[in-house]
Amino acid sequence: MPSYYTYLISSLPMLQFANSPGLTLNDFLNRCAELISREDAALIKEAVSTDAYALKVSASEALLKWKGFDLALRNELVKARALRKKVDPAGFLRLDTYFDMNITHIAQAALRHTSILEAERYLDSERWKALDEISRGHYFDLDFLLVYGLKLAILERWVKIEAADKAELMEKVIPD
Repeated sequence: MPSYYTYLISSLPMLQFANSPGLTLNDFLNRCAELISREDAALIKEAVSTDAYALKVSASEALLKWKGFDLALRNELVKARALRKKVDPAGFLRLDTYFDMNITHIAQAALRHTSILEAERYLDSERWKALDEISRGHYFDLDFLLVYGLKLAILERWVKIEAADKAELMEKVIPD
């Protein structure tokens, strides 16, 4: 029987892509540790702290879908980049069974961006949309919290990117 976390979920701020989150990932994990089972809190912490390929297969439907999507997207990006560099991608691909025709389109569209930052923003917006799709029908259960944590990790990444001192980074990249 699934666990429902009505109080915790109803107390969380709404997340929107490209907006600053109302709480930090660490605060979210602390709330989870206080209000949900130890096993579920550990699963959420693992999901947000590691890439999808390293996730252990679990009973969570949301994590299985996320792992499939993210792995397939990364494989498509490898194939597209390898084609540009005229390199065999076989040594860089990971085994995946997820299939979605849109993933090829997403990878190609990301590589068409002239700015690396804009390409990353586009990829994260597509990841966000995939997480929205995965969370459909999950309102107060563990899968909702998993998706929420993954979305919060995306937002926190962009908070760090936006806060970075761009002038200092350019000085490091471009020698005098």
